[in-house]
Amino acid sequence: MEMLDTTAISTALPKMAHDFESNVVHLSAGITSYTVMLAVFIPISGWIADRYGAKKVFNAAIMGFILSSIACGLSSNLTSFVIARICQGTAGALMVPVGRLIVLKHTEKKDLVDAIGYIAWAGLLGPIIGPVLGGFFTTYFSWHWIFFINIPFGVFALWAVNKYIPMMASENSRPLDIIGFFISGIGLAGIMLGTEMIGAAKDDYLKPILMIVVSFVLMSIAVWHSKRIKYPLIDYSILKVKTFRVTVYSGSITRMVINVAPFILPLMLQLGFGLSPFHAGLLYMANMLGSMSMKPVAMWITRKFDFRKVLIGNGIILTLVTAGLSLLSLQTPIWLVAIVFFFSGLTRSLQFTSLNTLAYADVTKEQMSNANTLYNTAQQMALGMGIALGAVTLHLASSHYRDTVYQMRDFSLALQLIAALSMLSLIEYFKIKPSDGSNLRGLVQKKEIQKVA
Repeated sequence: MEMLDTTAISTALPKMAHDFESNVVHLSAGITSYTVMLAVFIPISGWIADRYGAKKVFNAAIMGFILSSIACGLSSNLTSFVIARICQGTAGALMVPVGRLIVLKHTEKKDLVDAIGYIAWAGLLGPIIGPVLGGFFTTYFSWHWIFFINIPFGVFALWAVNKYIPMMASENSRPLDIIGFFISGIGLAGIMLGTEMIGAAKDDYLKPILMIVVSFVLMSIAVWHSKRIKYPLIDYSILKVKTFRVTVYSGSITRMVINVAPFILPLMLQLGFGLSPFHAGLLYMANMLGSMSMKPVAMWITRKFDFRKVLIGNGIILTLVTAGLSLLSLQTPIWLVAIVFFFSGLTRSLQFTSLNTLAYADVTKEQMSNANTLYNTAQQMALGMGIALGAVTLHLASSHYRDTVYQMRDFSLALQLIAALSMLSLIEYFKIKPSDGSNLRGLVQKKEIQKVA
């Protein structure tokens, strides 16, 4: 539901700007306000779920998302739309992390590969049908239905939660780290705003870079503060767990590379290949179909091979495929472009699923809430910074060739720069041992059975 809403709105921005008597640039405030609220409130999602019960919070978040979606659809001007999006972002910040936390806390380690795979596989439906559905509603009905479609999905989600998820009592009574919440909230919001500004900037990068630097300083203060109190909002000591640390640090770089695709590839198809937005969207679906097709296979691969081999081997393939995308040209047949996009989706999906699963390999039940909060925060930051990465590399490529309008060679050079960054992310994966994550693959349990026999 959240991914559908996020991807569908981009196709409707021109029409919405016309109805609000504004311009598309100003309307981007509706997208920015949503992502900022995600960054601010994701860190507190774990505390709220533990304090008031995960099922209650999950239900409330879904209800909040439905109501705020209705408010978005009923908006008559830019101000009311931005306010509704702020409410929607706040609900979304609680909805997705708490939903994943419920799964993590009630799934055995040996079943975690399948569980994470199913979550990611289902979530990919949004990016696949979002742009097409958004364009369909905007063209043949009205953009309001992009938000109203959340009503039946939300009602079904509420029914499923109350039918299948058991009631969960409060798990802690620790006080809220208000100081940590404000420091990290301002810092994370500044990082997201800064990355949004970089994506929109043309030549003046001083202000957004300064904002990002100051925001990272604030995050450093938040980490320092967390070590000085008994009950921090986020306990960063969880980063001492090697497998979790690797998936947060190097994994974030990999996710930035992965999240570049939805930004740079559709632009390449339109500005580089000269396709219409509709045909570009249809061709880009090959990438998303590849991602979906990999999900059931990824479960088998991560059980058959250890995470070290998968992350390094597939990471090399991901780098080569990203570099291979830069070799596409106007003379490349469309069917071959679709095949390359499909294969790109396969490799990105496998790396994404492997990282998401390995992250919780050595995290205990008691640490799960804290780890989930920090991991979701890192994911959200990687998403925003991935889009900024695409904008910056494309701008650097065009300035190298001194192009006033993006050409195919600009996209080629940008993809080569991104491929180089992808290669750098592989360094830390070599620190993973072949035995790391074996409990997720059921190997520990098998060895114990063999010893007993």
